[in-house]
Amino acid sequence: MSKLINTVIQPFKAQAFHDGKFVEVTEADLKGKWSAVVFYPADFTFVCPTELGDLADHYDELQKMGVEVFSVSTDTHFTHKAWHDSSETIKKIKYPMIGDPTGAISRNFNVMIEEEGLALRGTFVIDPEGVIKTVEVNDLGIGRSAADLVRKIQAAQHIAANPGEVCPASWKPGEETLAPSLDLVGKI
Repeated sequence: MSKLINTVIQPFKAQAFHDGKFVEVTEADLKGKWSAVVFYPADFTFVCPTELGDLADHYDELQKMGVEVFSVSTDTHFTHKAWHDSSETIKKIKYPMIGDPTGAISRNFNVMIEEEGLALRGTFVIDPEGVIKTVEVNDLGIGRSAADLVRKIQAAQHIAANPGEVCPASWKPGEETLAPSLDLVGKI
């Protein structure tokens, strides 16, 4: 997974369910702005709707930060629509839900569980040039926090805008950053 950090996303083309329509999404849609690509195992499951609903609750905040969210599972875009139509939690989603029935996108991001045909819970923050800046991958039973994703994107955006600075653990906007230097070695 760590080998994906600072690499450019690979080309892909897929169908998504978004705003009541089926739309095509490619890697080009992830460029020109910050993106969060959130893989999950399957529609109509248990932990997945809690995560996607949490993301939906933070979506407006992410949009204000210039971030687009893309959820991806190995289900089809048709299944995404059916889930959207049947679940109050999933109805809250305003971001594209990408279908990856061949597993090609999941393989590109190295989250495919081949023997199950499902994706691990992977979250990837991608900068406007299409470069992967953060990777978080969890086992199937461990849900993620959208609030923590927001914090990680804020840190990634801050260091992109402020070369030479780094964000310490649990950093939040407005807090002090660090400027690595020889004088700082052993002083923290």
